[in-house]
Amino acid sequence: MTVLDARALNRATLARQLLLDRADLPVLDAVGHLCGLQAQEPQEPFTGLWSRLRAFEPKVLSDLLTGRHVVRTHLMRRTVHLVTADDLVAWRARHDAMLRQRVLGTYRRELEGVDLGELAAAGREVMADGEPRSMGDLARAVADRWPAAGHRPVGEMLVAGLLPMVQLPPRGLWRTAAGVRYALVSSWLGREIDRPVPGDSDPVGQTLVRRYLAAFGPAASADLRAWCGLAGLPAAVSALREELVAFRDERGRELLDLPDAPRPDPGTPAPVRFLPAFDNAILGYHDRGRIIDDAHRGLSVEGARVVLVDGRVAATWTVDADTVLVTPLRRLSRADRGSVAEEGRALASFLSGDESDRVRISASSG
Repeated sequence: MTVLDARALNRATLARQLLLDRADLPVLDAVGHLCGLQAQEPQEPFTGLWSRLRAFEPKVLSDLLTGRHVVRTHLMRRTVHLVTADDLVAWRARHDAMLRQRVLGTYRRELEGVDLGELAAAGREVMADGEPRSMGDLARAVADRWPAAGHRPVGEMLVAGLLPMVQLPPRGLWRTAAGVRYALVSSWLGREIDRPVPGDSDPVGQTLVRRYLAAFGPAASADLRAWCGLAGLPAAVSALREELVAFRDERGRELLDLPDAPRPDPGTPAPVRFLPAFDNAILGYHDRGRIIDDAHRGLSVEGARVVLVDGRVAATWTVDADTVLVTPLRRLSRADRGSVAEEGRALASFLSGDESDRVRISASSG
């Protein structure tokens, strides 16, 4: 079985994530190809798409949100993702059990004795009028039935675990700060989520496996599980094995992939790219060694924005007064610093609406 080293996996990831070459895809197609973007920080998907698309206009994404073609919702790993409306409708039921269990994992003691079926019914009754509500408003509306549980546990279970909900604009619109208001998927999209499919072949899981591999492969079952939060999708993987190809990484793990998916030559040059907080190019794997050193792994879960140099995390970045500030994590060559500065100026211009192209790079670590 062919062994793929970290550099080969890195270039495959960059190609699948639209980070090796910026793509000409429409924004909606890009969100779909990426299986959604991590969006717990509302403005981060704009940088994520800017880094991946050749002619990205923020207004297009904002219009897709207000037009109800993309939505913000709790899904993979119980984190807020920006996904296409079609994917939410198709995938949500497959995530239901995981979402409930993850909320219970945080609030098991507080929710002890709460009948989740009754709680869901009460929440639906409140939301049936179609009016958007904050999580706190929804929790307070049902709190008299479960006073011991507390507003926060009840609210999180309702909006993230029991009811298919979306976070409504203006939250998530370009350069807009807004609180979180929720509506039922059925109210916002005018359609119900797809019902669970009976049987053992797990067709929705098969779709998730194919889509994950198209955007993240080659990857191990543990990587798939780390991305979606589901328990490895063994039935789906088993059903698809004959149509997939297999490799091994340098640790001996089996990696699965779509046969015709891009696996570029490891020597392919990789441009500097600025990634937003919690980008799935990093978080979408259990073994993140293909893109980030173990010493810096914590950055990916702390919400640090990172810079890829030669395809790997080499710096962090922030913005202050329309200036992009870059802090290297290792020594950067003169050429690398020049490339980081060039891409940083372009990012500053994008984020400031062409009012600034300032970038400042700290001295290289080491």
